[in-house]
Amino acid sequence: MTQADPDADPTPARSPRSTGPIQYKGEDLDAARGPGLGCFRFQLIVLAILIVLTPLSAMWHWPEWVSAALLFAVVGLLLVTGQTIVFLLRLVAADRRSRRRPLASGSKTVGEIEDEATAAPAAGSPRDPTDE
Repeated sequence: MTQADPDADPTPARSPRSTGPIQYKGEDLDAARGPGLGCFRFQLIVLAILIVLTPLSAMWHWPEWVSAALLFAVVGLLLVTGQTIVFLLRLVAADRRSRRRPLASGSKTVGEIEDEATAAPAAGSPRDPTDE
């Protein structure tokens, strides 16, 4: 029976990050395609109006089919707005893969610290505990 090395790191090694473009539906993610921030803001404005108007339509005794239509419009717009924000977050993630340092920052980014930590053990030769 062998005894585990107490100095060994119990966490598994990370796989290296891909430096290539982000894939979306099998193609490179292009910021020019798909909804933009203006479209998202318009969706949020319409959603806010409908969210306020839907309960008021019931309070003002509008026809039931109008209140029901407003309710279905709110649910549908919630689905569309949710998909739009997921797409926009993917664009932000694709932009941050370059790991550029903010212009006013003097400190290193988390990505730069991780890269240095993985490069440091690779630069030196592996230490064999039986040599001591």
